[in-house]
Amino acid sequence: MKRIVTLAAGLITTAALVTGCSSGEADAGGSAPAAVIEVKNMAYTPAQVTIEKGQTVQWKFDDAGLPHDVAGEGALQDKLKSELMTTGTYEYTFDDAGTFDYHCTPHPMMVGTVVVTE
Repeated sequence: MKRIVTLAAGLITTAALVTGCSSGEADAGGSAPAAVIEVKNMAYTPAQVTIEKGQTVQWKFDDAGLPHDVAGEGALQDKLKSELMTTGTYEYTFDDAGTFDYHCTPHPMMVGTVVVTE
């Protein structure tokens, strides 16, 4: 009987540890993103976020199957660029301070800004 109780306790502990672990996909840096922007209803919400240099922003796509992307402007034109997505997430780590604008390529009226402080 004692053996069964010990085995059950071990299984419960293992299940708790496995359940508590993340896949690492959205958390590759070991910490949560500094800001999460929803891509939904033909908009980026919030449209502007402020983070610190070295932090990550995550865009979460969920607009009823309508494809969107994140396309940087200016200095980030070639760096901040996601695939067209209907669901899922895209992350970018901002290594420099400044104000960075972005838009959705197929829907140019969708715009957003990331302000990065020192």
